[in-house]
Amino acid sequence: MTYDTVIIDSHVILPQGMVDKNIIIDEGKIVGLTHDTPACDNKINGNGLISVPGPIDTHVHYGVYSPINEAAKTESHAAAIGGITTMMRMLRLGDPFTKSLQAQLDAASKYHYVDYAIHASIFTKTQINEMNFCVDKGITSFKIYMNLGGEIGHVYMDMPPDSFDLVAAQVDVTDEIVEQTVKTAASLGCPVLVHAEDYESCGCGIKTAKEKNQDGLHAWSESRSPEFEAKAIKTVSKFGRDYNCVIYFVHIGSERALAQIEEERKLGTKIFVETCPHYLTLSYEKQQGYLAKVMPPIRTEKDSKAVWSALSNNLINTIGTDHVANQLKLKLGGDDVWGALAGFPGIGTVLPILLNDGVNQNRITLEQFVKFTSQNAAQIFGMYPQKGTLEKNSDADITMIDLKKEKKVTSDLFGGFSDYIVYEGRILKGWPVKTLVRGEIIADNFEVIGKLGHGKLVERKIN
Repeated sequence: MTYDTVIIDSHVILPQGMVDKNIIIDEGKIVGLTHDTPACDNKINGNGLISVPGPIDTHVHYGVYSPINEAAKTESHAAAIGGITTMMRMLRLGDPFTKSLQAQLDAASKYHYVDYAIHASIFTKTQINEMNFCVDKGITSFKIYMNLGGEIGHVYMDMPPDSFDLVAAQVDVTDEIVEQTVKTAASLGCPVLVHAEDYESCGCGIKTAKEKNQDGLHAWSESRSPEFEAKAIKTVSKFGRDYNCVIYFVHIGSERALAQIEEERKLGTKIFVETCPHYLTLSYEKQQGYLAKVMPPIRTEKDSKAVWSALSNNLINTIGTDHVANQLKLKLGGDDVWGALAGFPGIGTVLPILLNDGVNQNRITLEQFVKFTSQNAAQIFGMYPQKGTLEKNSDADITMIDLKKEKKVTSDLFGGFSDYIVYEGRILKGWPVKTLVRGEIIADNFEVIGKLGHGKLVERKIN
C-alpha cells in the first residue's frame, strides 16, 4: 500500500515521552508510528526536528477590527506560521444568536488556513436562552465577561461579515447574568470560560487613578488589582459548585488569582486554568509605553515567577494567547494609558516564547509543552482524540519544531492584520518550521503554502 505522507527521522513527543519513529499519514489521519519507511507519495525529512500534536490556541479575538471574512485569512495565516493548527475564536455578538450567528459561521467557513472552533460570549438574557441553539450549531463552550458592566461596560462586538465599521456596545454583565449562564451551561454539559475581574471594583479603581492623574502600565495594573480578580473568581466558583458546571478561567496572570483558584478547587469547584505568554514574560516594571496594555493587566516580576511555578507544577492547564488582531492607530488612540486600547497580537509568538523561555530554560519539559499547548485543550473542549494527540485515527495535525532555530521577532513575519508586536526585536531560540493540518503542509519555513479554506470548524463532543 502507498500512503499519502510519511514523516521520517523526527523525534515524536507522546504523553509517555519521546520516541524516534516515523509518522504515517493517509487521508488526513494518522495511520500509525513505525520504524519502517513504507511507500508514500510525499516524504517529509524530520531530521533534527521534533514532531508534536498540533497546538491549539484556546483564546483568539479576530473579527472585531476587521470582518471575519478578512480576519480569518490574516489571523489563520499568522497562526500557521506560528505553528498553531486549531484556533478558538471568542465570538462576540450583541444581537440574538438566531439573528447573527449563521452569517458569521458561513463567512468563517471559507477563509481559514488552519482549523478553528468557537466560544460564544454571553451578554444578555436573550442569549442565555439561545445557548442550546449555539450547541446545535457546534458551539459547545461559552464565555462570560465579569469585567464588563456599569460604567466600564464598553466593548467592541464582532463586525458583520463584509463590514468595516466598528461595532461599539455597552453591556452590563451582572451577577444574575453570570449565574444564569453557568446554570444553563451546566444543563447543556458545556464549560464556561470566565474573564474574572469584578467590574464594580475596577470601575472605582480606574476613577480613583484618573482623579490622581496617574498614567502608565503600573497605574493600569493598580487600578485593576489582583484582589478584584480574586473577588470575581470567588463569586463564579460558587455558582460553578452550585450547578456542577466546569469553570475555565481565561488569562490568569497574578499570584493572588492563582491562590484564590486553589482555594476554590479545594472547595470542590471543577476548574481549569489558562494563562498567556505575556504573563510569563512581561511586567509593568520593565515595559515602556502602552503597547502591553491588556485586561487583566500584566503584573510584577514576582507574579511572572508565580505563573511559571504554577505552570511547571501542572496547576495551569492550557496556554492561550488572548490574541487581539488590532492596529497601532487604534491601539494608541489616546494620549495616556486610559485612552489606549487593551489587547495585542500574540498567536504567532506563543510557541517560540514557550520554547525559548520554557523548554530551553528547563522550566517545562517537552511533554508538558504538549499538554499545555494541545492535549489538555483538546480534552477540555471536546476535541480529543480527534485533536491533541498523535495516536492512530486522530487528525494529522502536526507541528515540527527546531529547538535550535534562532530568529528575530518582527510584526511582519506572520502576515497578520496587526502592524506591531510586543516582542518586536526579541531573538528567540526554538521555532515551529512546518505546520500540518489534517495531513496537508500549511506552512513551511515561515511561508504559508496551504490552501485558503482548508481550515474547517472542528466537530466537538460534549464531555
